[in-house]
Amino acid sequence: MSEISCQGVVFDYQGGVRALDGVDLAIGAGERVAIVGQNGSGKTTLVRHFNGLLRPQAGSVIVGGLDTKETRIARLAAMVGLGFQDPDRQIFAGSVRAEVAFGARNMGRRGQELAEAVESALELVGLAGEAETNPYDLGYSRRKLLTIASVLAMGTPVVVLDEPTTGQDARGVRTIEGIVAALAGEGRTVIGVSHDLRFVAETFARVVVMRDGRVVLDGTPAEVFAEDAWPTLRSTHLEPPYAARVGARLGLGSTPTEQSVVAALSD
Repeated sequence: MSEISCQGVVFDYQGGVRALDGVDLAIGAGERVAIVGQNGSGKTTLVRHFNGLLRPQAGSVIVGGLDTKETRIARLAAMVGLGFQDPDRQIFAGSVRAEVAFGARNMGRRGQELAEAVESALELVGLAGEAETNPYDLGYSRRKLLTIASVLAMGTPVVVLDEPTTGQDARGVRTIEGIVAALAGEGRTVIGVSHDLRFVAETFARVVVMRDGRVVLDGTPAEVFAEDAWPTLRSTHLEPPYAARVGARLGLGSTPTEQSVVAALSD
């Protein structure tokens, strides 16, 4: 059974702006799925349906066998942890430790279990030495990592990261890649919304491309970034990753390894 199943999902914002236009999508337990597309394509609107922040106006969203239209947000939040695109819309506590502990405490974690969840999450995002720091004394990129830590500490089976690499330098991107790998290693479902197609190609096993509230491509990075898919990608105002363009030119496919590129250039 799919962890998340969307069937014919429609959602209009006030004023008649259609954000989702009949989305069909199934995400299995333990998958690593990236959702990409230009601004306004419906990515963030879609993932906010997964934890009940938004409800479909037509169609259905089923999470862990529960219809989100009939399920309380608190129960959905225990299943799907969502890290917001803008960390400042999520942060409110007076210390890094308190911020990370808040969601985990709401999930019922107490005492040593709570303390260990908080410390583990802070360690994973590289903020272990900042537990007593006021979150607003952190720079933007580290506030972003803090919001991810808050989601990790909740221990939800599904983790959604909305634009996790925004504002990150190369080290921060590597940290987030490690987070996705660690979550996948625990068997948790990881869904990323991102404009960073290099990060997507290197980190996720499946890529879903959206345009005008619909899914237009869905497959492995090798399939979605293959040359015959480029016209569809470009119709969404996305360019294939540089590695895919190099791979196509050298006849190495859309996800070449560094070693294969070096070998091809040496011939």
